[in-house]
Amino acid sequence: MDMISKDIYYIGVNDHKVDLFEGQYPVPNGMAYNSYIIKDEKIMVIDTVDAGFGGDWLMNIIRVLGKSMPDYLLVQHMEPDHSANIADFMNIYTNTTIVSSAKAFTMMKNYFGTDFPDRQIVVKEGDTLCLGEHTLAFVEAPMVHWPEVIVTYDTKDKVLFSADGFGKFGANDVEEEWADEARRYYIGIVGQYGNQVQSLLKKAAALKLDIQTICPTHGPVLNNNLGYYLNLYDKWSSYTPEEEGIVLAYTSVYGHTKEAVEKLRDRLIEYKAPKVVVYDLARDDMSAAVSDAFRYSRLILATTTYNSNMYPFMHDYIHRLVEHKFQKRKVGLMENGSWAPRAGSLMKSMLSQCDAIDFAENMVTIHSALNSDSEAAIDQLAKEMCMDYLQQCDETANKLDLSALFRIGYGLYVVTSNVFGEKGGCIVNSVTQLTNSPNRVAVTINKANYTHDLVKASKMLNVNCLSVDAPFSIFQNFGFQTGRECNKFKEIDYLTSLNGLPYLTKYINAFMSLNVKDEIDLGSHTMFVCSISESRVMSKKETMTYNYYQNNVKPKPEVAEKKGYVCKVCGYIYEGDTLPADFQCPVCKHGAADFEKL
Repeated sequence: MDMISKDIYYIGVNDHKVDLFEGQYPVPNGMAYNSYIIKDEKIMVIDTVDAGFGGDWLMNIIRVLGKSMPDYLLVQHMEPDHSANIADFMNIYTNTTIVSSAKAFTMMKNYFGTDFPDRQIVVKEGDTLCLGEHTLAFVEAPMVHWPEVIVTYDTKDKVLFSADGFGKFGANDVEEEWADEARRYYIGIVGQYGNQVQSLLKKAAALKLDIQTICPTHGPVLNNNLGYYLNLYDKWSSYTPEEEGIVLAYTSVYGHTKEAVEKLRDRLIEYKAPKVVVYDLARDDMSAAVSDAFRYSRLILATTTYNSNMYPFMHDYIHRLVEHKFQKRKVGLMENGSWAPRAGSLMKSMLSQCDAIDFAENMVTIHSALNSDSEAAIDQLAKEMCMDYLQQCDETANKLDLSALFRIGYGLYVVTSNVFGEKGGCIVNSVTQLTNSPNRVAVTINKANYTHDLVKASKMLNVNCLSVDAPFSIFQNFGFQTGRECNKFKEIDYLTSLNGLPYLTKYINAFMSLNVKDEIDLGSHTMFVCSISESRVMSKKETMTYNYYQNNVKPKPEVAEKKGYVCKVCGYIYEGDTLPADFQCPVCKHGAADFEKL
């Protein structure tokens, strides 16, 4: 048996008989059902396996334990692919005690007719169990993705037993890329419970768990580059696109819609889309098409009007997107109909159930077959979907587009600068157009910010106008840490403007390159009065206002049992009856005026 540490053993099994997991997800490389043993003064078996592999699993236990008897069976999740062998195990090991949540014991009785009342330990959030050298800490993970789920942390070897979290399709004796099958597994199995996964990730962060190994119930044990896996889970569960690109999903009856899709694909590539992925929903793996809709930043749907509705495979696809809480994407639509096309409005109506969908203004309507009008509409849709891609790549684009000034509001911006290769960036909320003849813009920056020093030294800066699709991670990156201690551009996509300074390629609707003409000392801040050397409009998205950030982007603080004051900018909580008048937030550096009482 594989050893995870000197005391922890892998005793799972591989299933190459299954063709459809949960009766719907193709698994050409099978499935793994994982189980583990901790050998200490007390012996703990963690989870069982699918019903068809009970014999193999029990033999694996015997290979590790020999004649030793397990003291505990930990049941983290009651789904049958992990719990099917509980009763057989308990009949063989008659002195073993089951450790699980209260909800799991209720389900156990439903499955097996008994919850083993004289052989159970009910654990809840914050409980621990000592096995000797190993102490297990239990964390409740409701709806990740069943209500009874718990995950378990071994404080000695720093191992997280993560139940279905961080699992993937595919047996463990098959070599394949982790992310593709893990993404398809996550979106299909857990996807609609993103808020609950985010809550679990926050719990782990709050508990400051030093996780060095992750042991899921499906897929390989993870013990290298854990930041990669945690970062992907954070993106998936926050519904943030992993990559820039366009998924083009379609159905076609007689080939005319397919022909239109192929023309649209070619236009998207011509207009610099970094990635275009095409799915024929009647023939391709539906779960892969759903997974990629969450992977990439944009989606275009094309289908026919069929029986006064839309084609069934498209209806099924959109239903799955809605069911899995598809959101935060730009969506384009194409419809075909010989006499009364209405698929476009139906698709839009279904997707309107999702949050933060930015529908393209241009919709393509085809009456049976392509003609000059519908081909022109395809071109317009492609241009709209690729507008910012074109701006980033087109050297002939208008580089002094003063309509960028119209994007300035009482909003939030990322200011970037650069001195001798030292890049910096910070969040500001004070950018103002002062005059238009000549054009002058004022940018006010806190003196405590590293970017302030770079601007003061270089006399140059870029103002990135954040758009409403900017995730909270942008504010964390540029607003809640200092460039004196970290490289804020390490995980950020950016290009260089004509002045040699960085500008963001995502989450902005415009940027302006400015030259400092004058400085006004405002005490804690400096106001830089600037001229414009370059300005570009990058997208049609609305500017991120301070109110939008407060209401839609910034996570709500968990304040149920705390008293004190909360920072309205970043959510930091000061615990105390009185907030000092000169208090400054240690996270975002805002003063007492930006706090409110809990």
